[in-house]
Amino acid sequence: MGLYELFFATLEITLPVFAMVFIGLGLKRLGWIDQAFISTASSLVFKATMPTLIFLSIIRADLDTTLNPAMLAFFALATLGSFLLSWGWAILRVPYADRGVYVQGAFRGNCGIVGLALAAGMYGDYGLSAGGLLLGVVILTYNAFSVIVLATYQEGKSADWRSIASHIARNPLILAVVAAIPVAALELRLPGWAMTSGQYFASLTLPLALICIGATLSLGSIRASGGLAMGASLMKMITLPLIAIFAAWLAGFEGRELGVLFLFFASPTAAAAFVMTKAMGGNAALSANIIALTTLMASVTITLGVFALKVIGWI
Repeated sequence: MGLYELFFATLEITLPVFAMVFIGLGLKRLGWIDQAFISTASSLVFKATMPTLIFLSIIRADLDTTLNPAMLAFFALATLGSFLLSWGWAILRVPYADRGVYVQGAFRGNCGIVGLALAAGMYGDYGLSAGGLLLGVVILTYNAFSVIVLATYQEGKSADWRSIASHIARNPLILAVVAAIPVAALELRLPGWAMTSGQYFASLTLPLALICIGATLSLGSIRASGGLAMGASLMKMITLPLIAIFAAWLAGFEGRELGVLFLFFASPTAAAAFVMTKAMGGNAALSANIIALTTLMASVTITLGVFALKVIGWI
């Protein structure tokens, strides 16, 4: 396959995902969907359709192939490394009050929606099941590290570990993974009608979630973004994914595993970063700007990243 054909094959994977994001942006600007719809749809995705999608993808998977402890451990270590690297840079270059928000924006990716959607588009059921298992690590590490760094720079705030543990234990995505693994390991089979109905329900997940991401984008925030937002965005979308994927290659990952890792590392900043920043009393405007910028940049950086990795034969 020539470079021209390879590039357009890459676009076939990434464009459908980002097209849905921009459709969401357009629908919001046209007034066809409103904030009430976005809130309801986002809640439905998080509490019901995405757990169903993850559960079904894992029970259909061959765990001997999909469940890779080395991959899970590497992702956790790489996330820790990204967190520490962005924190070290923030200490050197970012005003004290904004360091926590900067660090969270630079390392916390939207793996649960964008990363999972891209993994599904590139690798089908393997991408969904491997991504679903990785989400367990994502939820644990991202929430813990975010609270640590935000609490460090907000007066009167401290890390409430009991509350964090409670939220993680009750997280619907974690529960879906925990429920699915024994079902898959024991090779239990649900009735055909249940699998089909579940698939219908789960198929709502990615379109709804991506439309909601687009609908929450603010072009005004993008235009108002300052140097801090741009710096965090460049670190999130270029610097950290490059370092992480090179480290993964050195660690021996290749093919589908390396591809899924890249898509997770290269995902734009998660919308949950804004929610946590606001709850902790941080600079919510800076957080919103980082989310908007990275989401806009992702359509270019992820496409070029996948293309480059295909050209050099790593995935």
